[in-house]
Amino acid sequence: MRTFVYFSSSARTSGNFDMSDLMSAGRMDIAIHVMINAFFLSHKLRDDVTLHLVFYGMPDPPKHIEIRISGETNVSKKDVATLIKKILYKYKPGQKVEVVPGCFIEKKSFLDVIEELSAEGKEIFILDEGGVSIREAEIKDDSVFVIGDHNDKGLPRKELKRLKKKFNPVSVGPKIYFASQVVTIINNELDLRGF
Repeated sequence: MRTFVYFSSSARTSGNFDMSDLMSAGRMDIAIHVMINAFFLSHKLRDDVTLHLVFYGMPDPPKHIEIRISGETNVSKKDVATLIKKILYKYKPGQKVEVVPGCFIEKKSFLDVIEELSAEGKEIFILDEGGVSIREAEIKDDSVFVIGDHNDKGLPRKELKRLKKKFNPVSVGPKIYFASQVVTIINNELDLRGF
């Protein structure tokens, strides 16, 4: 099982966003592309991935969405935005709610998500352009990859500094890629390693 954590400083934290203008929903389009690249293969869905989306946009940050695809999860690429919107609408204060099979929402901070995954014994890798090449990194089968949102935002600076001291910074190469492309590169690397 592989795990991705995608942090967005601006993605909407309620379901009341315009599906025809996902860029103005705090770049919800990026979160959708991350989800597509985490789970979708040609003609099938990956069942070896857990995706954590952590949104810090308005109006009610933070929101943590956890997604695990199984045979019971009925989703297509064209439905991803609708699924995220539905999950955000079903949030209930003080609860972790399973909206559809394998899809949960709760209020939880970015650092709490990372710390919980670490406490489960998972090895945490922080994507950072100054990190060790992913091709040279020692990676276990059940690892977590933490990815920040677009361009200049990335992971929160204060948290990034702390995370890089505690966990393993890795890089996917000398160029800066879209977050969704980073997910594809990592999936490919893990596939090549037979995980």
